[in-house]
Amino acid sequence: MHVLIAPDSFGDTMSAVVAATAIARGWAEARPGDTLVLAPQSDGGPGFVDVLAARFGTLVTADVHGPLGAGVTARWLFDDASSTAYVECAQACGLHQLGGRPTPRTAVAATTHGVGELVAAALARGARRLVVGLGGSSTTDGGAGLVDALGGPERVRERLAGIEIVVASDVENPLLGPLGAATVFGPQKGADPDTVELLEERLTEWSATLNGLARRDITADAGAGAAGGLGAALIALGGRRVSGATVVAEATDLTADVAAADLVITGEGKFDSQTLRGKVVSALHHAASTAGASGAGARTLVLAGQVALSAAEIEEAGIAGAHAIVDVAGSVEVAMNDAENQLVKLAETVAGSYPAHWGKRTSE
Repeated sequence: MHVLIAPDSFGDTMSAVVAATAIARGWAEARPGDTLVLAPQSDGGPGFVDVLAARFGTLVTADVHGPLGAGVTARWLFDDASSTAYVECAQACGLHQLGGRPTPRTAVAATTHGVGELVAAALARGARRLVVGLGGSSTTDGGAGLVDALGGPERVRERLAGIEIVVASDVENPLLGPLGAATVFGPQKGADPDTVELLEERLTEWSATLNGLARRDITADAGAGAAGGLGAALIALGGRRVSGATVVAEATDLTADVAAADLVITGEGKFDSQTLRGKVVSALHHAASTAGASGAGARTLVLAGQVALSAAEIEEAGIAGAHAIVDVAGSVEVAMNDAENQLVKLAETVAGSYPAHWGKRTSE
């Protein structure tokens, strides 16, 4: 078979690049005759830059301020051919940059200043197009730190004049309200109920500045609440939101890879109902079901850290199969602490359990 291996990251345990390599290792052990193509994916969150860098461009490093002010070394990607810079906000203000568990204090203090510094570095390199991947942030500052790093509200629009800005995120939440950045994502970043209320008040006050920059009300725009409201700042500065998974798919010519495949293997940390609502796995499954080497669509196989859907739900979604690392690891602890090796084992086990024709669609 011609097998496309295109997973997302597995949370904090494995990047998409590491996961794709692990799946390929295990699959090749059981089915050495298959042709394997590795195409790790991202929805704009952690791993966005590394996934793209595996296919094109030049990786650049920059020393910037982390979410709490300490210095961090962040990577971004520059494509000389199109003068496009790919920036991942998690590189500068990700939860993993906090140095510990998120708390109400870090939820209030975390800033996107370092993301602004990455943007400034890209502009200095000659970028005429900015693609900013949002996801995995520790911040809820509405992009105030980014605006400050670029000179403040009076200067930022001038610096970004003529620059195309693409906001790469699969989060559709607005900036404010019950579905907004503070209410929905604040608790994941350490905010208790009182802190969520404080963050909502701060975002509401800051939104007046963003609306002034945009010359319209952008608070209800889809994606404005992404990365703690960083999406709102980028939209206010002229950015347009695009699905992060779509950005990666187009930049890496995923359509051609899917069209050549008999089987598409994808996955993520937890395969649940949210996965089927616009994330990498669902986007890949949709593409595979309408393409594939046979012309009748390729089957989709999911390998995940955990599978939280029933067999009936998986079948209804049209997924050929879904398998969890925890099932071969024996425990969640082993699955988390030895994720890469356990994923190799899972891929080998799954590959060895299917006959040679598995994965190819027939006329029936």
